[in-house]
Amino acid sequence: MLTKEEVLHVAHLARIEITDEELLKYQKDLKVLFDEIDKIKDLNDFDDDRMISPCNKEFDLERKSVSVDKDNLLLNVPKKKGNFVEVPVMVNE
Repeated sequence: MLTKEEVLHVAHLARIEITDEELLKYQKDLKVLFDEIDKIKDLNDFDDDRMISPCNKEFDLERKSVSVDKDNLLLNVPKKKGNFVEVPVMVNE
């Protein structure tokens, strides 16, 4: 199981606040997740040729432009200014 400090560090990196209840749950859950990641790291025969992509489409790299319907694109955007999407400012702390 991960220490409380490790879980709080991960929560800080994810920019989330967690309760004491959630802390105990995440201690167990993150341990399971990190164990699975370690199993993948330990694979000796892992190479890029065996990577499987969930996308079956082939992309045309020569294609220069993509047409997008602006109105449909902005339909579900929570904050917009004209034809632009407003996003929060991200600054390193």
